[in-house]
Amino acid sequence: MLIDTHCHLDFPDFDPDRDTVLENARAAGVEAVINVGASLKGSRDAVNLAVKYPDVFASVGIHPHDARLSSPEVLSEIEGLLENRKVVAIGEVGLDYYRNLSEPSVQVEVFRAFIGMALKARLPLIIHTRQAEKETLEILGSYGGLKSIGVVIHCFSGSEDFLKKCLDSGFFVSFTCNATYTKAQNIKNLVRLVPMERTFLETDAPFLAPEGKRGKRNEPANLVELAKEVAWLKNIDFERVCAETTKNARKFFRLPAGS
Repeated sequence: MLIDTHCHLDFPDFDPDRDTVLENARAAGVEAVINVGASLKGSRDAVNLAVKYPDVFASVGIHPHDARLSSPEVLSEIEGLLENRKVVAIGEVGLDYYRNLSEPSVQVEVFRAFIGMALKARLPLIIHTRQAEKETLEILGSYGGLKSIGVVIHCFSGSEDFLKKCLDSGFFVSFTCNATYTKAQNIKNLVRLVPMERTFLETDAPFLAPEGKRGKRNEPANLVELAKEVAWLKNIDFERVCAETTKNARKFFRLPAGS
């Protein structure tokens, strides 16, 4: 069994066949998915999907691209969503200095607000960071208590130095299906370096479909292909990859038994 720790089933890409997508995931052995909010609407929709489907859980937050759209009212509404028992994390939140769709200073302000919210609610953080490794570590390092609630760097593709610092800080690392790409040697090397007890698997669906399906919509069922790639890269059994990453995710997100 597997857990997709980061997907976006609320996106319109899945409107025509969301039920079928989840049925396919279950048939492939994906026993639960974390649907990650990236905007106020996305966070609302993530909670609604989690309420509708027993094997879907929600994370709420504002992607750094949309930090400029945040406000005290938006943050207050997202904090209110935490009252739903199926909200298991805050994210994805963080910094993206690659596209800079929101001013860096605004990204930092909103990121800090969500870190404070996570500490107050005692919920783990799902972090997005792109071309902002130093700033991300500095901000996270300025808070105490993050290790006790949990931090995961999602869709990891950073430097080895950043990886080492993340691991030294007690963070978890999540890989997506881009690890299956033939030319993604850097990501493949990073997969080999992360201990299994710190590894999560995700699809980031509808993005980053695996090798052989590139250009198509990604979906949680494809997590099996990522797990097979990780098993090959680490030279361990596929069953071990499934068991350990599922155990990691269950503990980190505090998922109820039987989900």
